[in-house]
Amino acid sequence: MSAQQTPLWIGTYPVAGAGTPVGQGEGIWRVDLDPATGELSGARQVVETPSPSFLALRGTVLYAANEQADGTVSAFDVVGDTLRHRATVPSGGADPCHLLLDADRRTLLVANYSSGTLGALPLDADGGFATLGPAQVLGHAGSGPDEGRQESPHAHFVALDPSGVFVLVVDLGTDEIRRYRRDAGRLVQDGIAATLPAGTGPRHLTFSVDGRFAYVVGELDVTVRVLAWVGGVGTLVQTLPATTVPAPERRLPSHIVLDGDRLLVGVRTSDVLARFTVRADGLLEPVADDALPGAWPRHFAVVDGWTVVAQQVSGGLAVLDVDGTLVAETDLPAPTCVVPA
Repeated sequence: MSAQQTPLWIGTYPVAGAGTPVGQGEGIWRVDLDPATGELSGARQVVETPSPSFLALRGTVLYAANEQADGTVSAFDVVGDTLRHRATVPSGGADPCHLLLDADRRTLLVANYSSGTLGALPLDADGGFATLGPAQVLGHAGSGPDEGRQESPHAHFVALDPSGVFVLVVDLGTDEIRRYRRDAGRLVQDGIAATLPAGTGPRHLTFSVDGRFAYVVGELDVTVRVLAWVGGVGTLVQTLPATTVPAPERRLPSHIVLDGDRLLVGVRTSDVLARFTVRADGLLEPVADDALPGAWPRHFAVVDGWTVVAQQVSGGLAVLDVDGTLVAETDLPAPTCVVPA
C-alpha cells in the first residue's frame, strides 16, 4: 500500500433503498484509495445524516443533499478525516438529488427531483449558508409520454454552460435541458437549451473539453445522445444505445463521465459500465460494456486514473482500471455518490 492515500467521501441512501424511510442510520462515509494500486481501505461512517444521496465539496466544507420529501441540504466542516455539522437548510423542493457550485462558488445550486425545482442557496465567504433557505426557487411546467416517470417536471442534474453564461437543468420529466441566465446576481428563466426526443428521460450530462459537444444520458430510453453545442443551444447529432447488455428488468442508465477520450456511462440492472471512444469530430464509438461485481451503479468518479463505482443496491464500491478490469472492492451500505476529498 502506498504511503499517500486519496480520501473519498461517499454519500448513501437508507440501507433498505431509495424511497424507504430516512433517518435509520444512513450517512456519509470516508474511504481511502491507493493511487498506485486502486486498492480501497478504511471504509468508515463519519456522520449520520438522512439520505445524503449527493455530495459536493468546496474547500473544507462538504455539502450533502438530503433526499427526502421535505428536502434539505446540510453543510459539514471537514476537520481532519471527520465531519462536523454546521447547518441544515431547506433545499427549495422535494427530494434533492444533485448539487453544483456555481462558477463564483458563492451559490450552491440544487436539483430537486420530485418537485422539479432548482434551488439557489447563497453561501458566505467561508462556505456557510448565507440565508436560512434558498434565495430563489425556480420551477417549471410540462410532462412526457412515460406516465409513470414523466407526469411532471423532474430536475435531475445541474450543469454550467461551457460559456459560463448559463445555468442548465436536465429535466427527466419534460425531456428538456432548461436554461437560466444570470441577471443582477439572480437567475432568470431563459428558455430551453435543448429538447430531446419524447420519452428520452434525460438524467445527467457532460461537456467536451472544448465545449462544442454535450453528451446526455437518456435514463428512460437507454441512450447516449450527442448534442452540438453553440451559444447555449444543443442540436442533436448522434444517438447510440447506452448499452447492448440485456437485463431482466428495465435498464436504467445513470451517471456519465468524460475522461480524456473515454466516455463512461453507468447502466443499472444491466450492471455495467459502458465505455465509448470520443472521436476527433466529437461523435462516439462504442468500445465495451464492463461488467461490475455488484448491482445498480448509481454514480462513479474517475480518481487517480481509477474508476470508483457506487453500487447502490448490492452495496459496496468497485474499482476498475482503464480497460474495465476489476481491481478492488470494499463493502458499505447503499452508496450513491463518490467525491474525492
